[in-house]
Amino acid sequence: MNDIIDLLTTEQRNDHTLHIDAQSTEQIMRLINDEDRLVADIVQACIPQIAQAADLIIASFRRQGRLFYFGAGTSGRLGILDASECPPTFGTDPKMVQGVIAGGLQAIHEAVEGAEDSAALGAADVDNNGVTARDVVVGIAASGRTPYVLGAMERARALGASVVGVSNNAGTPMSGFADVMIEAVVGPEAIMGSTRMKAGTAQKLILNMLTTGSMIRMGKVYGNLMVDLQPSNEKLVIRSKRIAKLATGAEDEAVEAALEAADGHVKTAIVMLLSGTGATEARELLQQSQGFVVKALELANGNRQG
Repeated sequence: MNDIIDLLTTEQRNDHTLHIDAQSTEQIMRLINDEDRLVADIVQACIPQIAQAADLIIASFRRQGRLFYFGAGTSGRLGILDASECPPTFGTDPKMVQGVIAGGLQAIHEAVEGAEDSAALGAADVDNNGVTARDVVVGIAASGRTPYVLGAMERARALGASVVGVSNNAGTPMSGFADVMIEAVVGPEAIMGSTRMKAGTAQKLILNMLTTGSMIRMGKVYGNLMVDLQPSNEKLVIRSKRIAKLATGAEDEAVEAALEAADGHVKTAIVMLLSGTGATEARELLQQSQGFVVKALELANGNRQG
């Protein structure tokens, strides 16, 4: 086992930070930042695979499927973080994107001994979450060989789900279970083996791209405005008004009236303001256009011309 770990890129010593413990605080920060600056370019090289994975997710969403992230430790927590941000940002059902971590909820806050070492536990969690052939399972593991994640990916594949792997090493066992493999090889960490650093940053960027890109393609964005957000607190209520105003150019009073009539739903208010329709018709137009504001406005225009 030690021989295998010795071969992992993420487990090598970083020649640039060999004497980091002898540096001043500012010098330590600069060394860490020098390493972090490499991550975005490495993720950029993975864009073709990230796009392929996103297309699988989009196809799943269009057939009422779900996206599941499976990971252990940092990778599992990042999956939960990305999933938990989708409902407030894009107005999605919490079941649409879900994060599952080895060891369950306790593992979000603290390590659960041995959980990541069980492939059987990963497979069981796939079954317990009711994964089907309509869904997409994304396995996340810096090493690309975490047994829990491999077990989840193997079981998901057997069920007919689309399977994506995200790792920070090349040519790992994950590849054997993945329809699409994303390998963001960021190299040795500033602190050897601390994959919460560059590896975790790369994973966070990739997960952001997967969900954001998918939600854009599902009509959750108008221009670059997130028009399906849930105004669940004062900050988001203010943001909702600003988004509706930016999208339509309407006066504040008109925006507030439209949002009130639309029960706070920004997308409905935008269609109302730009098409001159009421809330009921705006909702119908959005339903007919699968939630795309542009298509709803085209329908409204066509109805007027007809």
